[in-house]
Amino acid sequence: MFIGHYGISFIAKGTEKSIPLWLLFIAVQFVDVLWAIFVYAGIEKVRIVPGITATNPLDLYYMPYTHSLVGALLWAIGAFLLYKFSRNSPVRTALIVGAAVFSHWVLDLIVHIPDLALYDNTYKMGLGLWNYPAVAFALEAILLFGGMAFYFLKTKPVSILGKIGMPVLGVLLLVLQTWVFFAAPPDSPPSAALTALVLYIVIAGGAFWLERYRV
Repeated sequence: MFIGHYGISFIAKGTEKSIPLWLLFIAVQFVDVLWAIFVYAGIEKVRIVPGITATNPLDLYYMPYTHSLVGALLWAIGAFLLYKFSRNSPVRTALIVGAAVFSHWVLDLIVHIPDLALYDNTYKMGLGLWNYPAVAFALEAILLFGGMAFYFLKTKPVSILGKIGMPVLGVLLLVLQTWVFFAAPPDSPPSAALTALVLYIVIAGGAFWLERYRV
């Protein structure tokens, strides 16, 4: 899953307004941010196999540190502790950040083929929705815009950019999702990892810029 994760960010922001939206954008993609770094460093492994799913050419055959259930839980706990003690935040607020991190694994379970390990690189799971492009794309869009609608109910714009900025970002994310599903496969695992990392940073930067126009 890609853009659907950001729907969780909007729900979390609408629930707890003290958490910066850009930070939630990073939180929901945190295990993928780490995955990109680990793949680029050669710690986790991926192969480019066109046709392995109907929408995604990545054979994610070794990612125990980021995308195992145990790994995702540990990163979520780490995010909870870091937010709690670095910002002296209430437990409830830090729990929302930790839950945002763990939500990535839960949503990935729906779309991945069985490549999400229970622990280490064993007992792999995945419901395989990536093999049904129309359904997978619709789920991504529903999650993104459903979360955005909740955020809009809990905030109000302070300028015209506050009214149109987030919907425009949502449309751009839909375009990116289309590209992810249907563009040519990446040239190599390092290029796929680097592209993903840049996208996550740029998208979080967009959230940082736009959230100031809604209060």
